[in-house]
Amino acid sequence: MGLGQSSDRREFSATKKLKQVMAQHFQELDQAVKRGSPKVAWCTSVGPAELLRAMGFLVYFPENHGAVLGASRKAMDYIPVANALGYSPDICSYLTSDVGAYLRRETPLVQTYGISGVPKPDVLVYNTNQCRDVQDWFHFYGREFKVPVIGITSPRGVEEVTEAHVKDVARQMEGLVPTLEQVSGTKLDMDRLRHVVGLSRRCSDLWKEVLETASAVPSPWTFFDHTIHMGPAVVARGTQEAVDYYEILLKELQERVKNGVAAVEEERHRLYWEGMPIWGKLRDLANLFMRLHSCIVASTYCNSWIFTDFDPDDPFHSMAKAYTNIFICHAEGWKEDYIERIVNQFQIDGILFHDAKTCPNNSNSRYSMPQRLQKRLGIPCLVIHGDLNDLRCYSEEQAVTNIEAFVEQLEEN
Repeated sequence: MGLGQSSDRREFSATKKLKQVMAQHFQELDQAVKRGSPKVAWCTSVGPAELLRAMGFLVYFPENHGAVLGASRKAMDYIPVANALGYSPDICSYLTSDVGAYLRRETPLVQTYGISGVPKPDVLVYNTNQCRDVQDWFHFYGREFKVPVIGITSPRGVEEVTEAHVKDVARQMEGLVPTLEQVSGTKLDMDRLRHVVGLSRRCSDLWKEVLETASAVPSPWTFFDHTIHMGPAVVARGTQEAVDYYEILLKELQERVKNGVAAVEEERHRLYWEGMPIWGKLRDLANLFMRLHSCIVASTYCNSWIFTDFDPDDPFHSMAKAYTNIFICHAEGWKEDYIERIVNQFQIDGILFHDAKTCPNNSNSRYSMPQRLQKRLGIPCLVIHGDLNDLRCYSEEQAVTNIEAFVEQLEEN
């Protein structure tokens, strides 16, 4: 099939700024813990971060730490530690790697950012919109640190998010305020909340815009780039720093599109990644797809931080709608319609489903969706078995063989 051997990735000038934004995020948290001010809230990655920022908290996201442990491959040292405490190898490996790292009193954040460790929380705030595991995860730390654990129970598996769903989540979100006021010692300022929601909306719009530059042919970047540059959209949404960062990145991507700069030399195939990243294999997979002249141009995972429902004029209602209207909360029919729109928008000619062993909530290959989409869209689908963090669940030899065969199939079409 005449596959090339190139594996040179094109680095971004914006990466320097990205590192500064991420370093500032962790160093501010570290200083806050040392001074005792401002208070620190831990929040699930698609939790009500805007409310916490508006009430003066600095916000830390344990799922981001889970991804750091996976990408650094340190997760494999920590998962067995949590398993020994009774946390099953079959539950979320973000949870088990994060809890294991805590029990060992270790984190890569110390070496990467020069901080003293994971910042101690004053309150933990979850949203079960992604899974129930986050609730159990946060209650573990609530018992450890003896701080309040509060949260939102969201609807799951719905075809359409209704006004009744949104009102229920908004009511639960407003119900968090008294505890947060007690912990922070300040009253909620609605003007401040509107300002933060406005910043999150701008961040989200820019994140959507940078992802959509991959609809260009050739694409200026890949899914593997997206997973790196999504950091500020996760940990710094609701801040001016995140907005400034994505304006810089967007400009660089637009310049690449204008000049026809391809992320994958001689791009021949355009793919969609469905499911979680395999964090410990990002570089290996990026090089594999580059060698196969195949560019993964879009993904469910990175699109999950696009929140077009944020409205600063109606903060609670719009936050509830934004955080309930995410891909993972919907039923399979809605998800298939969504993927079809992305396939058409990005001119995709194949779909890769990652069946993550410990993340059933974000694995959509288990109820015949690949077979239905293959028939409906007329493009091939491949299921890769692995995991977000637990590499014991991933066979590299089998995955590479299957991906190479899949690309050969695309070559023949």
